[in-house]
Amino acid sequence: MLHMVTYCFQRSYLGEFVKMGGKKNKIEILLKLQNALWRRQISSSSSSLVVILPRVLPPEKPNQKKNTTLSGFHFLGVNQATHFIHSLATHDNVNQSAVDDVHNIIKNHRGSSSEEIERILGKCGIELTEELVLEVVNRNRSDWRPAYVIFKLIVKQSVYLSSSLVYNEILDVLGKMRRFEEFHQVFDEMSKRDGFVNEKTYEVLLNRYAAAHKVDEAVGVFERRREFGIEDDLVAFHGLLMWLCRYKHVEFAETLLVSRRREFGCDIKAMNIILNGWCVLGNVHEAKRIWKDIIASKCRPDVVSYGTMINALTKKGKLEKAMELYRAMWETGRNPDVKICNNVIDALCFKKRIPEALQVFKEMGEKGCFPNVVTYNSLLKHLCKIRRTVKVWALVEEMEHKGGSCSPNDVTFGYLLKYSQKPKDVEDVLERMRKNRCEMTSDLYNLMFRLYVQWDNEEKVREIWGKMERSGLGPDQRTYTIRIHGLHTKGKIGEALSYFREMMSRGMVPEPRTEMLLNQNKTKPRVEDKMLRSNLTNEESESD
Repeated sequence: MLHMVTYCFQRSYLGEFVKMGGKKNKIEILLKLQNALWRRQISSSSSSLVVILPRVLPPEKPNQKKNTTLSGFHFLGVNQATHFIHSLATHDNVNQSAVDDVHNIIKNHRGSSSEEIERILGKCGIELTEELVLEVVNRNRSDWRPAYVIFKLIVKQSVYLSSSLVYNEILDVLGKMRRFEEFHQVFDEMSKRDGFVNEKTYEVLLNRYAAAHKVDEAVGVFERRREFGIEDDLVAFHGLLMWLCRYKHVEFAETLLVSRRREFGCDIKAMNIILNGWCVLGNVHEAKRIWKDIIASKCRPDVVSYGTMINALTKKGKLEKAMELYRAMWETGRNPDVKICNNVIDALCFKKRIPEALQVFKEMGEKGCFPNVVTYNSLLKHLCKIRRTVKVWALVEEMEHKGGSCSPNDVTFGYLLKYSQKPKDVEDVLERMRKNRCEMTSDLYNLMFRLYVQWDNEEKVREIWGKMERSGLGPDQRTYTIRIHGLHTKGKIGEALSYFREMMSRGMVPEPRTEMLLNQNKTKPRVEDKMLRSNLTNEESESD
């Protein structure tokens, strides 16, 4: 008989063990478990399975307590003292097994208090350190709960932190998920530590407040900079304006700029931020007003000002006016930079004027404005869309040959993945990524996930989901949305609702279309439930 299974065992092995119950005989179960134990370097004796966790548990003492029950699992000879289970050398040398254990404990005890989590970690002989908790937080960037639990444990255990890096990451996750009560707790704790509130903290605070449309709080953070020993300078003010404009609070940002003009004077960079804000909103009328203000002021328009207006005009479909400004720049000696040329190329491609875009691409090099990866990506995006496969791969090879600022990046491979026709195309793109040492991102994972859902390849769907979990790049709101809609399309309403509830439990806000889709089916009886009830009834009648 099985005497004991340790909680700190890899979840995959436990999952396999549970799945076998009732399906295979006891001998098969024990053989499977023995294999798994051997792979984890766990030894067994003739009378019982004694777990030896390498680098975790100290040698057993004669008078040590033998059996400790923890959440239904038995531990033999676990020392109550904690022990290091990872390398202290560098972030890269963190014991991934320890990270897996902490990650799984927090995930599987989601509803437990931080005190209970701490008790389980203690039973497993795990001591938290800066490198370990940072890894765990980064694995759960789309889930606020693990980040908050880690914060509580850091405070409770007085975990040594050499810098504010961990706190900044926790703060960013909580702000991203709009958990502002917990967000303020973390910031208050940081404020008690000398030098922990730094420029990165300031950036996180501005970003998350502005994103949540808490503009007064964002301005308040700027006003309090000096309290934390950070200079209240023009660069910081630019940061405030930028984050406000990024989240569509352009009018508020402009009013703020006017109110501070006496303090900061006429500053072309600040005016460019406001100009760009109106352009991003698509309000060309207001953008022209700011442009006239720049012309009339002591601040002369620079390359950024021209580039911003060209970008706004192209986005509004006023390509001819944008081209006039573009040509005027060359003629007046205000040579466009690569960013402006990229905007023009992208706009020409969008209007299906690809030969003209290729001509601008050619002229760039002749006039000393050398293309970069964004230039190539603009061409690739549109060439992929019209299936110019030969030209696409010729440009990719040219990028690889040039290297440096032209090397293919995640955006490049995103376009190649997006327009893949079959699984073989995906494998070719991934192979090219490995060749160029381009790492996966959440966007790339979601692109692949969408493709395999569309192709009804359930094995690959589950594989990518698992990889996203292990890498900390998801699953995020997009992943859940793709999964839910894919299951709904196949008529698997029960599974779709299950994923929907899981998404909500992680604090993710569903898209309105997802809620509408599932609300139509909540009142309908689930096919899976009917089948389950039918099976149970049959089993009961057979036993009678």
